[in-house]
Amino acid sequence: MKKKYNISVEATLEVIGGKWKCVILCHLTHGKKRTSDLKRIMPAITQKMLTQQLRELEQDGIVNRISYNQVPPKVEYELSEYGWSLKSILDSLCAWGENHIVKEYGDKFAVLEDNILNNNETDRIALYAEMDNSIDK
Repeated sequence: MKKKYNISVEATLEVIGGKWKCVILCHLTHGKKRTSDLKRIMPAITQKMLTQQLRELEQDGIVNRISYNQVPPKVEYELSEYGWSLKSILDSLCAWGENHIVKEYGDKFAVLEDNILNNNETDRIALYAEMDNSIDK
């Protein structure tokens, strides 16, 4: 039986809805991540939930799972080409969220975690360059 949607946003939410998928996707817009990287920058998510969400995003063609044939095993996740088509939606959600936080709390830094996604653009670029350099070593 074919699926029927009442409105097209239901199809979007079926793929990226829930508490964690958009957060995972926002982190992946800044480059490939290992599961341990995602767990470190999203400490409130359980390992089971992270694995489940990544599997669902992979099944929907939103992320690519890259498995390296080495010991110990290494797996990375990145946005697929199809996943990159969500970037403008993710950017809009982040911008709306920042505006909402300012409206409700005044200072966004009073309620936002101190992480790379919440720094200003210049700091973010510098931090990612620093992370890339440490990974290459």
